[in-house]
Amino acid sequence: MAPNRQSVPVGVMFSTTGPYAALGLEGQAGALTAITEINASETLDIRLDAHLRDPHGATENYAPLAADIVAASGARHILGCTTSWSRKEVIPVLEKSARMLWYSCPYEGFEAHEQVIYLGACPNQHILPLLAFALPRFGDNGYLVGSNYIWGWETSRIARDVIEAGGGTVAGERYVPLGDTDIDRIIDEIRTKRPTFIVNTLIGPSAYAFLSAYQALGAADPAFSQDLRPVLSCNFAESELAHMGAAAVGQYAISPYFQSLPTVENQRFLAVARRFSPQSINISAFFAQAYAAVHLLVNGLIMAGTDEIGAVRSALHGQSVTAPFGPLEIDRATNHAVLTPRIARATAQGFEIVADSGLALRPDPYLAWSSSAASIEANSVSTAASHLRVIK
Repeated sequence: MAPNRQSVPVGVMFSTTGPYAALGLEGQAGALTAITEINASETLDIRLDAHLRDPHGATENYAPLAADIVAASGARHILGCTTSWSRKEVIPVLEKSARMLWYSCPYEGFEAHEQVIYLGACPNQHILPLLAFALPRFGDNGYLVGSNYIWGWETSRIARDVIEAGGGTVAGERYVPLGDTDIDRIIDEIRTKRPTFIVNTLIGPSAYAFLSAYQALGAADPAFSQDLRPVLSCNFAESELAHMGAAAVGQYAISPYFQSLPTVENQRFLAVARRFSPQSINISAFFAQAYAAVHLLVNGLIMAGTDEIGAVRSALHGQSVTAPFGPLEIDRATNHAVLTPRIARATAQGFEIVADSGLALRPDPYLAWSSSAASIEANSVSTAASHLRVIK
């Protein structure tokens, strides 16, 4: 081990309990796996001192706990947050204390903060290519269902713009409170209106209840099988697939990373995860991107020679590092990752990749060049589709 290693405090703040605990557990496990791996290195001059907090999925807990991390440890960098609500609660703390958030989850876009590094996919890297894949295959009559907060609202708004700009229709748009599992009325409406696909932005128990009920609908009426009228998700993870079992089979998901990604980089990553993960957990993009965030942070710390956030951010711009999902670069203009969209279908064995863009897409969080000033252009779907290589 390198002598006289500098110890750098970092915050790790994920909700490992509460309504989206499955995703928070993966994010925390991914971050801690990377921290353990880095601290076990015999060559690095840096070690990370992790300070963990669990907001329990309660939005009002995030800002006080972020402030507590800063006061208790002096950490200038915090890894975490799952929902956009939680991220937006933390940002004022960052601004007051000159701290950086490393946010590793997909989100709805329309934000680019100089004190946030966005490792998850933004709209032109998830909902646009997902619809580009689905519309020619399943028809243009969509149904939108989501959790009642900014992720669901904004992703559904973009989906509606895309569908309608291409001449399609939206059969219905419904939201449920975070964690609510009372979705019978939504299933009844889907049965009546018969959309050709469903865009699902529910999270946690709400998503599980919906998918179980939709699977039951398909079993009762084959016209609603996932082969004919599939569910499309931008944020469904392997751990949730394992939890759901047969009820989730058949749906489509989009992400930069799936555990089944057939690359040498992924095989190396999975071996590291098996060795250093603090717990047995399914590996998904939520794990892989939190893991990559830690390595990106350490790379920035080494290049900058300090943990001062402006220096770390500047050191990262223009650099590319190896991540489980391919080369990882942070866009200088937006602080978002350049990512490669991949579409997979849920099977009994896991997610099977069915389309791979093969090309990394530069982030466009405000849809500035993926849309017109008023709405998503009709040709934005075909443009996104041109980047997809269908495998199956």
